[in-house]
Amino acid sequence: MRRSGPRCGGGWDGALSIMSKILLAEDDTDMRRFLVKALQNAGFDVTSYDNGLSAYQRLREEPFELLLTDIVMPEMDGIELARRAAELDPDIKIMFITGFAAVALNADSTAPKHAKVLSKPIHLRDLVNEVHKMLAA
Repeated sequence: MRRSGPRCGGGWDGALSIMSKILLAEDDTDMRRFLVKALQNAGFDVTSYDNGLSAYQRLREEPFELLLTDIVMPEMDGIELARRAAELDPDIKIMFITGFAAVALNADSTAPKHAKVLSKPIHLRDLVNEVHKMLAA
């Protein structure tokens, strides 16, 4: 029996997530574990770090299709991480997940203009659906 994808539905082709590598930067340990598990259960290859600087160093070593990052983090915030990621790879997709979405990306922000912002708390089904949409675009 062929699985059509995660239980959340959405009509995606399961092959998309199997090939997609996601770099996750989230300083909250419980949230990071929660997101990694949900994305791995949806078939994604996830590498995670607890700060922006470590995530950036990994980006310099290998390519990822998607950067999923918190905004407020130690050592390097998510906006700076996203800006540097886009410099390294203009094709990388960028998604912010933050509790500060309302003030995070104002007009003066240096964040890449194509970035998507999701507000915490987020339902895992919504996160997985948004990741699929972004990677399919």
